[in-house]
Amino acid sequence: MAEAALDDVFIDDITFPATDGYQLGATLFLPRGAKRHAVLINSATATPRRIYKGFAGYLARRGCAVLTYDYRGTGDSRQKAMVGYNQLKPLVGFKATMSDWAALDAAAAVAWMRERYKTLPLNYVGHSFGGQALGLLPNNSEISRALFIAAQAGYWKLMASPERYRVYAMLNFVGLPLTKLLGYAPGWSGLGQDLPKGVFEQWVGWVMSERYLFTDPKLPGLSNFENYKGALRALCLADDPWATRPAVGLLCSGFSAIEPEILTVTPADAGVGKIGHFGFFRPEHRDTLWRGAAEWIQA
Repeated sequence: MAEAALDDVFIDDITFPATDGYQLGATLFLPRGAKRHAVLINSATATPRRIYKGFAGYLARRGCAVLTYDYRGTGDSRQKAMVGYNQLKPLVGFKATMSDWAALDAAAAVAWMRERYKTLPLNYVGHSFGGQALGLLPNNSEISRALFIAAQAGYWKLMASPERYRVYAMLNFVGLPLTKLLGYAPGWSGLGQDLPKGVFEQWVGWVMSERYLFTDPKLPGLSNFENYKGALRALCLADDPWATRPAVGLLCSGFSAIEPEILTVTPADAGVGKIGHFGFFRPEHRDTLWRGAAEWIQA
């Protein structure tokens, strides 16, 4: 059903350059009719952009030009090896951090959409890390409206119990030792996707800090949080053990120039048994969660 619903949407896999020239894999979704809004969807950590295909297509059908993309070192933004058919280049020695994902990749995606769709309102969807990235962007003032979905300041003690203890153990006793041994964080350790060493180590540092990224002394982009002055709505999914209400609130508190709106959504609100951290993007929510999100984005 999800694929059939995309029949009347133009979908084009493309690449565009990050701020430093690194080529990023992306997909552009375009309506067949008039374009009324531009929307940039920014991924969660270790999450390929294909997860957002259904939601992106839904927005395109409603008149939005939508871009999804992969951060450097992940998905189609991971370099291919010189030998072998479609083999991925090892991540050992690949230099990237989470702050690079924001300052070099997400910032370039904003600039690319702003340049391409000069006359349209530019709106931002941030899932998990994608929401965190908005505050770090040097050009976040280009964004008119931002919708956060399960976006949080991911301090481990703000996660629901017992998930907080599983995350603490996985990151410190499995993830970090493997990353030091192998030179990258392997997806099979529980992450889902391989991650560059610098990304994983910076992420773990934030997760172990009481105020998450807000106390990182090596993060100059923190001053950009106060530059965002657009509308901000954050959806807190009640059964998400990671982006709990306190964690969502902590992230939103960083946007000091505005008053973010935080909405708690329960599975019952959507007529389902569970949603969780990733469930919002399942096609079953087309007529409930997706419709409400789209109406707010296009308001």
